[in-house]
Amino acid sequence: MPVKILSVDDENDLELLLTQYFRRKIRKGEYEFIFAHNGLEALTMMLKHPDIEIILSDINMPEMDGLTLLAKINEMRNPALKVIMVSAYGDMSNIRQAMNNGAFDFATKPIDLDDLSITIEKAIEQIRYVHEMQREHSQLESLKSDLAIACEIQQAILPRVFPPFPEEADKIDIAASMTPAKDVGGDFYDFFRIDENRIGVIIADVSGKGIPAAIFMAVSRTLIRATGIHGGTASDCITYSNRLLAAESVDCMFVTVFYGIYNLTTGELTYCNAGHNPPYVMHSNGTVTALPMSEDPMVGAIDGIEYHEHTLTLDKGDTLVMFTDGITEAMNAQLQEFGEERLVATLEKLTQSNCQQVVEGIKADVADFVGEAEQSDDITVLAVKRV
Repeated sequence: MPVKILSVDDENDLELLLTQYFRRKIRKGEYEFIFAHNGLEALTMMLKHPDIEIILSDINMPEMDGLTLLAKINEMRNPALKVIMVSAYGDMSNIRQAMNNGAFDFATKPIDLDDLSITIEKAIEQIRYVHEMQREHSQLESLKSDLAIACEIQQAILPRVFPPFPEEADKIDIAASMTPAKDVGGDFYDFFRIDENRIGVIIADVSGKGIPAAIFMAVSRTLIRATGIHGGTASDCITYSNRLLAAESVDCMFVTVFYGIYNLTTGELTYCNAGHNPPYVMHSNGTVTALPMSEDPMVGAIDGIEYHEHTLTLDKGDTLVMFTDGITEAMNAQLQEFGEERLVATLEKLTQSNCQQVVEGIKADVADFVGEAEQSDDITVLAVKRV
């Protein structure tokens, strides 16, 4: 597309002079000149041709002078519209005022067309830069909007109604929270009914951050849930999920997973820990103990792995607290980590609390410790209590 240049001057000779000097660029379609004879006519031309990008404006003109026209152009707030002022050499005070009021450059009469050509090329370079910045800004705004929608979708797929099984309120209490470090996160939690007596619970942490982690999170969560809901063992569910994720993994992404099947009647939990942080059990007597460290690798990293499962029984009043490393690795301004010891101290204060109080208490203590430091990782907690 040609660069549209509006020449505003009450001298008719300038029109012939410009079209003759720039005839090659006009013929090649690089420049297109539009002419007006005063400021009012120029504004009319700008309405007819909103894609005008350069204005060559005389200062001294009838009806509306160049300085007034420049003020009107400034009101349009178009950074890609460049004004080059033209006036007599002795009119430096007006030229100075025009430059102070935002003119891009100036030329003096009689016009040196070679110098004017260089000035126009400089203006075109600036205009292209502004357009590129505007395109990048538009792309960033679009990406920001997409991320906001993705965040809403991600939060929507995680269970958010607590208690989730009100008909089982005399047997189980559940609460959870996921706070992403960025617009979207890689952590997730889930719980679902398998049959009349069993409920599946999951917490997981995908490698990486941002959009790739969020996509892998959605795939992993859907796969593990769809597999677990059929009622197989915890180890079979993770083994099968690993086989599918490892076969399709991109950029060596993986996910650490703790998946347990809880029996509402007996309080027994059979679980498989695939490289995830060992959960803690808050006992009704006020003590806190950690489950054994995982001996199985993360899911999606290595194909052909057979995962193992373990069993524990929650006594009445016991709470199983699952979390991601965004809790223990949360850092304050002094680069100190929240750590396991502070987490245990927090849990020891909450042993008589319900699950929602446990989740909120952990988040509050982490927030107090971190202070004004930026959140560096997703923070996710899932608590299950045998009532």
